Amino acid sequence: MKVPLLDLKAQFRQIRSDVLSVIEAVCDEQGFILGQRVEDFETAIAAYLGCRYTVGVASGSDALLLSLMAVGLEPGDEVLTVPFTFFSTAGVVSRLQGVPVFVDIQPDTLTMDPDQIERRLTPRTKAIIPVHLFGQCANMETIMDVANHHGVKVIEDACQSIGASRHGCKAGTFGHAGCLSFFPSKNLGGIGDGGLVAMNDRDLREQILALRVHGSRSDYHHDHIGLNSRLDALGAAVLHVKLRYLDGWNDKRARNAATYERLFTDAGLGEHVTLPMTDSGNVHVFNQYTIRARARDALMAHLKERNIGHRVYYPVPLHLQECYQPLGYQKGDLPVSERAAQEALSLPIYPELTDEQMEQVVASIGEYYFGHA
Repeated sequence: MKVPLLDLKAQFRQIRSDVLSVIEAVCDEQGFILGQRVEDFETAIAAYLGCRYTVGVASGSDALLLSLMAVGLEPGDEVLTVPFTFFSTAGVVSRLQGVPVFVDIQPDTLTMDPDQIERRLTPRTKAIIPVHLFGQCANMETIMDVANHHGVKVIEDACQSIGASRHGCKAGTFGHAGCLSFFPSKNLGGIGDGGLVAMNDRDLREQILALRVHGSRSDYHHDHIGLNSRLDALGAAVLHVKLRYLDGWNDKRARNAATYERLFTDAGLGEHVTLPMTDSGNVHVFNQYTIRARARDALMAHLKERNIGHRVYYPVPLHLQECYQPLGYQKGDLPVSERAAQEALSLPIYPELTDEQMEQVVASIGEYYFGHA
């Protein structure tokens, strides 16, 4: 049985009529750039997240970039973040001529280790970007305590974790700004690129509203040098439709994760595979279901032969990427991230996944390990 890593067609079949209806409506309106459709979605998702304001932008990467611009990142300023994440988390810092400073992750949740933040802070530290990786929140209470004590801004990378929460607060609402991505593979995926910044500060909202349209607050008058980063009306309209399904989809992902845990336990694979851990107080939404596997690369070859979808996020931690060699990091500097990069393997977890498919995934993994014991 073939088991894809992700099946967006299965999701679309369930909501096809709603999505096509709103696409037709936007085409009839012929208003494609910003406008009421974007404002309505911004209002709806702010209510969902429990924050005062949101601003739709062109991508999750731009959400991070615009947030750093809005808090005044200048050349040479340092931003603390993790190396076990998608490239744009650090790439946006470098694009603004800032310096990413990498903090290692916790071995269980794979999120920023808050106990290591203090030793990495310097007078040049402008911001901290914790990453809510794979669908669960970092330890935001401790991170915010350290940041507030030192007067450092916190920009949450919640691009993988819409709907996740920690002690009742949604990912993206703890810090000064929270950044979301609507890339099609996300739990709330759009019909192209798209992103959003969440915040509670009105002045920050006004800055990002201007920065997303070339720094302009009124036509052809520019207070800042911004960029063109607008969530389009068609994308916003489709996301607005899908938003009302999000909690149900996230619940199904959590149910699938529980099924995996039972199947892996029943199969006796604990010696070979470490299952994802949910931190106390967190609601995990499983944008990815990421195990840590012994002899991972050989296991991947086996799964490929069996048509079992899988993917490695992320095979090379950022501090060891070629483009960041000038920063001077060496192998062994951030050992938890480096080990995770060698062991992490993401398996299918999408809401429409069936029990039979999950049984096939676990059976194939068991077949590899018990056949190579």
